[in-house]
Amino acid sequence: MEFPSRRRKFAINPQKELYGLPLQFYGQPPLENISLTEFETFAVERLKLLKTVENLGVSYVKLSEQYIKKLDSEFKNLNFPYRVDSSGPSEYEKRRKDHISHFILRLAYCQTEDLRRWFIQQEVDLMRYRFNDLNPKLKLEFLHKNNLQYDAISIEEKRALQDKLINSSYGVSGTTVEEQDFYKVPFQDALDLVRTRKVYLKAGYVYIPQQDIVTIVLNDFRTGLSKALALTARSLPAVHSDERLQPLLNHLSHSYLGQDYSIQKNVGKISLEQIDSLSGKSFPLCMRQLHQSLRENHHLRHGGRMQYGLFLKGIGLSLEQALQFWRLEFIRGKVDADKFDKAYAYSIRHMFGKEGKRTDYTPFSCMKVIMSNPPSQGDHHGCPFRHCDPELLKQKLQSYKVSPNGITQILDLVKGMHYQLACQKYFELTHNVEDANFSLSHPNQYFVESQKVLGGGKDAKREMVDTPQRSQGNTALKNSAAAREKAAVTASDTNPSQDLDEMAEDLDLNFQDT
Repeated sequence: MEFPSRRRKFAINPQKELYGLPLQFYGQPPLENISLTEFETFAVERLKLLKTVENLGVSYVKLSEQYIKKLDSEFKNLNFPYRVDSSGPSEYEKRRKDHISHFILRLAYCQTEDLRRWFIQQEVDLMRYRFNDLNPKLKLEFLHKNNLQYDAISIEEKRALQDKLINSSYGVSGTTVEEQDFYKVPFQDALDLVRTRKVYLKAGYVYIPQQDIVTIVLNDFRTGLSKALALTARSLPAVHSDERLQPLLNHLSHSYLGQDYSIQKNVGKISLEQIDSLSGKSFPLCMRQLHQSLRENHHLRHGGRMQYGLFLKGIGLSLEQALQFWRLEFIRGKVDADKFDKAYAYSIRHMFGKEGKRTDYTPFSCMKVIMSNPPSQGDHHGCPFRHCDPELLKQKLQSYKVSPNGITQILDLVKGMHYQLACQKYFELTHNVEDANFSLSHPNQYFVESQKVLGGGKDAKREMVDTPQRSQGNTALKNSAAAREKAAVTASDTNPSQDLDEMAEDLDLNFQDT
């Protein structure tokens, strides 16, 4: 795989020019050939990293101690650059993978506006973390290398402006003014800081403390990446003409990294009579509205049937139960039994891998629900926090007895485009918990976590009764079951190589099928 470039000077010494610093703006495409296997592996590992960045941004305050610790651990596991003072062949390979994998995902995530927005946000968060990890000397070197020619003001000028710098800069005191550098920057390069009155402005220049210079870097990076993705999108027809890459890139842009809820451990253990009750207690808002619409209209369009049908499959509905569920509901509307069997039964069997290519489809992740196939008029699928009018969303939340203060919190998150975080807040409010203690990324995950909060359900009790340690009493049984569950979750969370192997295998199968 070759990425052409106009800047031939990098071909002279690519290691020194491209990978001289542990951080870069990705301004120069790769200039080497790579195998399709390496292409897949790099893409999967960076996608897993970006998904981790997204999840940690929801679960922790960005750049908090826990956030940095978790992200640092992920860098180590996936062999991306994480130590600024590292050197040698191994560090070169990490920087090479960082560089190439970024450009691969550009190809996958330039295709739609939603995909570009998601990719830019995660890359910007990643850049913020990595830039803040640089020491002052490397920060200055990085700025100069990327034509951000901002020099720190002299000690004399800093002392002369000390009072003004203290009064105008957030979190700056007399002591910190002496200890940190201040950069003199043209005001048009720091409009966000000027708008929020966080810097001292004089004669067309702003004086930015070192702790805030990252704002300039991120603005420049975001602007450059946005333009680059738009240009990349124009090149897609040429890329899609390559039969090897098109299916791979399409699959990457719709991939969900994590549990896909395709393993049907509880098939048949959810009865049809439970669905109405569960929809009000344990369904996320997207599935709750689909269920309510189905009960009211006795019909759902294809997008709604796919989203809701696969969700029900994921919580344990068998094929026979699914056919019965949909048939009974559609017959209550304008569809008779014969028409249902001819027009709708096939698609339900198709979801379970019994028709067509025999693909056992998995439930949709939050990312897929939010970013693909937006609902049109008459549709009820999609993410209510993403696709619903704020006023209608407010009315819906009121009908579900969410408190006025809770509704305000949810709408504020929606306004900031934090859709998964808004759903997580909805979980906390409807389950009366202060902290959900998980990072929401899948509707079926919402259901599982809800069942845990509400007591585990009948299946959990049945598993505890079946354990071999009956003689030790119910308390021992419960502790043993909880320990096994915790160990299983921990093993899954701390074994990223297994997830990557499964993901790579899935990509290979997708490539072979096409």
